This record gives sequence, structure tokens and C-alpha cells, in this order.
Amino acid sequence: MKENGQSNAILGAILSGITGMVFVTSALAQETSTADTNELPQRVLGDLGVGVYNAPSEIRDEIRGKRSSTLVLPYAYLDYGRLFARVDTFGVKTFKMGYGYLELAGRVSFDGFKTSNSALRGLTERKRSIPLGIGTYQETPVGAFFLNAFYDSNKSHGTLLEAIYAGEINAGPVNFYPQIGAEYRSANYVNYYYGVTPAESAANGHYNAYQGTGATNPLVALQVEIPLSPFWVVNLYGRYNWLGKGITNSPIVYKKTSQSYFVSLAYRFK
Repeated sequence: MKENGQSNAILGAILSGITGMVFVTSALAQETSTADTNELPQRVLGDLGVGVYNAPSEIRDEIRGKRSSTLVLPYAYLDYGRLFARVDTFGVKTFKMGYGYLELAGRVSFDGFKTSNSALRGLTERKRSIPLGIGTYQETPVGAFFLNAFYDSNKSHGTLLEAIYAGEINAGPVNFYPQIGAEYRSANYVNYYYGVTPAESAANGHYNAYQGTGATNPLVALQVEIPLSPFWVVNLYGRYNWLGKGITNSPIVYKKTSQSYFVSLAYRFK
């Protein structure tokens, strides 16, 4: 009950923030509003290709030699009418909100892990989360804002909240997109992935029991866009998160930060 109350309060705060931003951006956007039929053309716009992704785990000895932290996967950052894809986030745009739309969204996540190695023996396998929720992407004259609120519909039943600002710096044909923001993982979410139950502690014989708590994780990131031709582009991306104490206090976590990277080659639809 305490966890649900905390999650609802935080979710309410995020939704209040989104609502406040809607009023502000709606007022600003009145001067430059365009009909939805022009903003949502029924054709593919954006980048589609392949990417190499790397996201080392913060879990001790997690699946070393059994699951590589490097994956080759499709890369998509595009729109088709009301449908959108932004690397790991996909969804549908609903009604107009300021410089963007209220979005129904889901996220592809790889936060689950197996426990068959000796370091994690006795712990139960953690399944991947299935984050579903709402969000908005606001592309304003002063930069872009990404706001998302997800609920894990799989095992943890926790919430994941995210707020990110992205700027743009042009250096000739190369574009730089620095980002800053934070994510919040609720106690249910953190406890499922980083907690250790008394039964697991007894079976493992090495780690003390641990009850996970909510964690706020500040982040910075940088994306570099390098055009190879009018229709082909290379993207380089790096992200650095400082993990909150609710995560780093876990006995199965061995570092205080996490990083993720990718490089992609994509065809640009115009």
C-alpha cells in the first residue's frame, strides 16, 4: 500500500507537470500552429536502419559469457502519421498538446537477467519489464522536451518516470544533440530487479537480504548525427546515468553509474 501511494503521488506530480507544460506551450504555439493534416502526413518521415547497441549491466557477474552486452538490432527514429518510433520507445500520437501530442507509448527494455552464474546462484531470474504508459514530445523553439510515465505491466508492477531536455548544436553538416534529465524508478521496480529476499539470501549464502527503495537517476547524453549523403546518416550516441542509492545500496550491484551506447547507419525518408 505504501508503494502504491508513493507511485501514485509521483505519477500525479509528473502528470501535473505535463499539464502545466501543456498550458505554457499551447499559449506559445498559438502563433505557429499548423493543421494536424499537414503535421501528420501519411508517409514515413525519419531514419530507418540498423544499429549496434552496448549497455553493460550493473549486476555483479551478470551472465558473463552467456549474454553479450552488445546487440545488433533495427534502428528507427521516424513518424508515420500518428505512429512514431524513437529508438527504444514506440507509440501513437493522440490529441494536440502545445508543440507536440499526448502519446500512448511503450518501451523495449533489456533490464531482465538470468541468475545461472555462480555469483547469483540461489536468486530467481528477473524477467524483462514491459513499460507501457503515456508521454509527450515537445519540440519547442528552445529545444526538445521528452516526458514519459510508464508502468511495468510484467513482473515488477513498478513505475518508471522520465524527463529529458535535448538541445541542438550545428557544426557544418554535423549536428550535436546534448541531453540532460533524470529518471525515477519506483520502489516496486527497484526491489524486483535489485532486491534480495531473505529466502534468496539464505540460498545464495553470500548476499544479505535487501529491500529496494525508489531511486532517482540523473543522466546526461549526447547524440551526434553525421550525414553521409542526402539520404544516409550515421548516428553516434552515448548516455551516462548516476544511479540512486536505492539501486547502489543493493548487494548485487557493483557500480554507482551505468552507461549505454549505440552507433547506427540509417536511410533518411523525407
